[in-house]
Amino acid sequence: MSKPIPPRPGRGAQAARMAEILRVDHAGELAAVQIYRGQRAVMGASSGQTKLAGHFAELEAQEAEHLARFDKLLTERRVRPTVLTPVWRLAGFALGAGTALMGEKAAHACTEAVETVIEGHYADQIAELAQRDPDLAAELAQFRDEELAHRDQAVEEGAREAPGYRLLSAIIGAGCRAAIKISEKV
Repeated sequence: MSKPIPPRPGRGAQAARMAEILRVDHAGELAAVQIYRGQRAVMGASSGQTKLAGHFAELEAQEAEHLARFDKLLTERRVRPTVLTPVWRLAGFALGAGTALMGEKAAHACTEAVETVIEGHYADQIAELAQRDPDLAAELAQFRDEELAHRDQAVEEGAREAPGYRLLSAIIGAGCRAAIKISEKV
C-alpha cells in the first residue's frame, strides 16, 4: 500500500487545508453537543437518572463552548461549515439517545469511543499547526485535554462494562473516523 500523496504546495493550498481543519472540527463539536443532548434527553426522562442527566448536561455545555469557538473561527476566516450539518446533528442526537436507551454503561462507552477518536484527531492537527498557527494549535490542545477528561471519566463510570462494549466501541469509532474524512471535504 502506497503512502498518500501530500497536497501540492501553491497558492491557496494552506488556506484550503485550514478550511478543512475548521470545517471538520466544527462538525465534530456540533455532533458532540447533539450526542450529549440525546443522552440527556433519555436519561432525563428516566426515573432515577437525574444525576446522570445533569452530568450529560455539563458535558453538553462544555462542547457547546467549543462549538461557539468554531462558529466564530468559521466566520472570521470565511470558511463554510460542512453541508452535512443537518445529517451530523441528527446522527449525533440519534447516537446519544440510542446508546442511552441501551443503558448508562453504553452511554459512557459511546463517550469513550468518540473521545478516543477525537483525541487522536486533535493531536494530529496540533502537530500540523504547531509552527503555522501556534495560537490555534494551543486552543486545540486545550480542547483535546477537555475531551480526554470526558473519556477518562467515562471509563471511570464503567464504559468498558457495557454489554457488547468491543463491538459498540468499534462501530462508533469507525463512524467517527468516516465522519471526519467526509466533513473535511464536503
